[in-house]
Amino acid sequence: MAIVIIGAGQAAGQAAASLRQEGSDEEIIILGDEPHIPYSRPLLSKEYLAGHESARLYLRAEKFYTDKNVTMRTNTRAEKIDTAAKTVTIEGGEVIEYSNLLIATGSRARILNIKGSDLGGIFYLRTLDDVDAIKDAMAPGKKVVIVGGGYIGLEVASVAQTNGMDVTVLEAADRILQRVTTPEMSAFYDNLHTSRGVKVLTNTGVSGFEGEGTVTHVCCGDASIEADMVIVGIGIIANTELASEAGIECDNGITVDERCRTSAEHVYAAGDCANHPNPILGRRLRLESVPNAADQARVVAANIMGKDKTYAAVPWFWSDQYDLKLQMVGFSADGDTQVVRGDKSENKFSVLYLKDGALVAVDAVNCPADFMGGKALYGKKLNQDGLSNPDIPLKDLVLSE
Repeated sequence: MAIVIIGAGQAAGQAAASLRQEGSDEEIIILGDEPHIPYSRPLLSKEYLAGHESARLYLRAEKFYTDKNVTMRTNTRAEKIDTAAKTVTIEGGEVIEYSNLLIATGSRARILNIKGSDLGGIFYLRTLDDVDAIKDAMAPGKKVVIVGGGYIGLEVASVAQTNGMDVTVLEAADRILQRVTTPEMSAFYDNLHTSRGVKVLTNTGVSGFEGEGTVTHVCCGDASIEADMVIVGIGIIANTELASEAGIECDNGITVDERCRTSAEHVYAAGDCANHPNPILGRRLRLESVPNAADQARVVAANIMGKDKTYAAVPWFWSDQYDLKLQMVGFSADGDTQVVRGDKSENKFSVLYLKDGALVAVDAVNCPADFMGGKALYGKKLNQDGLSNPDIPLKDLVLSE
């Protein structure tokens, strides 16, 4: 038997490395349905799409897996989990026995199923191969329509505009980034993109696509927008089908406990597909982030090795657009008060979100010190006198308990 990991993303790569660091000498098998070894998915819509190809794309070199006796089976799709027999059946019928199983199946792009959605020139950005296809289609002067004004859509818009493309972003809600941030931050990013020449259309749903074989127009009700290519970024869906079909409890993701254990014995889940309890936030949630996937993978590895490790971390995220790096700690929606530090007009500021005087979130634009301070001081009560002064370090504003 072996430790089997289904999925070959961030959680899978980290789990294999952590198992070896924890002292496991058991065979490890990673089953991935892509032709690639584990790579950093967030870089796809940032540096990689922009053409800054570097070794950082892959989490570790292929030699690492060989040297650590990790069997990497790419282009391999798991089709069935039998938790009673402790087996995984892969495409083609081969059955693999496991001692412990980690489900790290991640998520997939949400698909638009509307008139003309099967036309050529319509792309989704989720995998390395997706981005390679997008890069091949991009060219200065081309008209690109981006459906979805979330972080992925805006990151792609910034790369496309920088590359001299004619960019239009369509957002069905009344503001971009509505699901993830405040109206003030939405307005800041709307202005950022429009000032660079990007056309941002809110309250604009897509009703269909037109073209002969290849997309030429995006239909938005009675309006029609010319397009040489379309990139759709309307969210992702957790890949829970394998687990659900195996009788493993799922609810907005694969349900795990604080040790990343599922409802089935010897079966764990981590990353985008896992719905976990967060004792710091006081609620369950499913996170789509690299830090979450990596940290949960470390917890899984430790517990497989007989330790008693629990997962508790403050969520954090980042987004690169043009020359701005947005770093986020926590969730702005948790706050009842917000304080701006710095000058938005200089593209260097942070917004602190407090609840009952305690810091619960930070949005930092080109302000790494406030981001790091937010991570370190989450949940601490801060002296609001001077809180808006960026020259005063956050640590100096902590009230004694």
